Amino acid sequence: MALSFSTSRFPASPQQSSCRLLTTLKLSPANFINYRRTAIYSLSTTTLSPVTDVDNREILRDEDRQPSFSNVPSSPSQDNQLSYHIITMGCQMNQADSERMAGQLEAQGYRLAPSVDECSLLILNTCSIRDRAEQKVYGALGRQKVRKYQDPDFRIVVSGCVAQQEGNALLRRVPEVDLVMGPQHVGRLTELLEQVELGSQVCALEPIYIMEDITKPRRDSSVSAWVNIIYGCNEGCTYCVVPGTRGKEQSRLPDAIRKEMLALGEAGYKEVTLLGQNIDAYGRDLGLLDNDSSSRQRWTLADLLLYVHDVPGIERIRFVTSHPKYFTEKLIKTCKELPKVCEYFNIPFQSGDNDILKEMKRGYTREKYLNMIQMIRHYMPDASISADAIVGFPGETEEQFCNTLSLMEEVKFDAVNTAAYSPRPRTPAALWDNQVADLVKEDRLHRINRLVSDHALERSQRYLGRVENILVEAKNPRPGKEDQVMGRTGGNKVTFFKGGPELIGSFVNVKITDVTSASLRGERV
Repeated sequence: MALSFSTSRFPASPQQSSCRLLTTLKLSPANFINYRRTAIYSLSTTTLSPVTDVDNREILRDEDRQPSFSNVPSSPSQDNQLSYHIITMGCQMNQADSERMAGQLEAQGYRLAPSVDECSLLILNTCSIRDRAEQKVYGALGRQKVRKYQDPDFRIVVSGCVAQQEGNALLRRVPEVDLVMGPQHVGRLTELLEQVELGSQVCALEPIYIMEDITKPRRDSSVSAWVNIIYGCNEGCTYCVVPGTRGKEQSRLPDAIRKEMLALGEAGYKEVTLLGQNIDAYGRDLGLLDNDSSSRQRWTLADLLLYVHDVPGIERIRFVTSHPKYFTEKLIKTCKELPKVCEYFNIPFQSGDNDILKEMKRGYTREKYLNMIQMIRHYMPDASISADAIVGFPGETEEQFCNTLSLMEEVKFDAVNTAAYSPRPRTPAALWDNQVADLVKEDRLHRINRLVSDHALERSQRYLGRVENILVEAKNPRPGKEDQVMGRTGGNKVTFFKGGPELIGSFVNVKITDVTSASLRGERV
């Protein structure tokens, strides 16, 4: 195997070039794969451990290598070659992570490419909560890896939960990938890309303390913004990969959260959604109050809402996702007292059967969950409540499944995200020998979805004839509806009505004239 160096691609000086890939590889696909396998970095919390390249020469350490492209101005011709495209899969946390990565890239001179085929850097920000989502990742990689042999400068990055879960196994399966990066390393994207540009294949999975990201996210909306307040999860649910893919809980400091919200308010944003995998556990790692005999937490989610509520410009505050184990009456009362906090709660129940909840290690009972719903409806009768549910968990009987349906009948949710249980790698439930047959899971999923739709339509009926204050977010994206805009109620119901793009970002009173299980329609008043 031989390497052919193109001398014109070496930067003559730090001022003349960014450190793009310095070599042109003239390799067969098989040799290309073997070459990439020999230059993998092992990342820890603070250092890069050098390994050897194909010529058994030590890869440069941080202090020895040339200036990074993040600190060196690029020529216009090179800037034109720096383009990115991000494909985001999964939850709101992934959407927020994608915005952070886009902000870092644009700060380094990258431009957003309109399509996958036009980018020089492709990022797949992945979700592994279901097996089907994981297979979508490998399907997308299969379509893109051929470009590596046609264009040596094309970069492929896999981030998110599949990256953390699969790690080096992903590189072995798809060695054309340049960078595999777990969710905790999102703030280090440009730093890790520097190592790729020095010719390395990088796998960044080690747990780290998540530092404040000083770059500004590239927000997908000019009206509503995501703000992470807590990363990771300390729960041990037997079906869930999140603790293994997103790490332990790390709460951001309240001052950093408030500072980000102040900047959003100054930039014209009207709504903020506070994000956390387990958001009402916020503050558990921030210590206790000083000189307080009660040993109360220094910060809780309720305390944070009080602290950020007066941020100028921000008119609506939401938060997701709550865990029933930590949801408190104090939090409900705080939400009722603060006018900017929306009357909307997302609280997964997962199952309505106590034995299944115990097997899931959820930490609450059916009775505790229903009591919590009663408290919400006592203090905030019109609040919208959504949830998540899993059917076909290992060992689930027909009677236990019916307990889930009966819980839903008692609550009547505004929306429920449902899924058939999917065994996930390195989770306890995946190894149990009492797995439910796929046909049974499919039948139960069909039945629960029918009930979800019925209840959602019933809950939508209460809006008929009411005047709702709608925050307009965008034009109606549906073909033939160009004369309409869309927005949301405080209860998170999507609403469509006639109007032009000049309304985006404003609050409009709309009389609701028609409803479906998923949305509302109305007219301006």
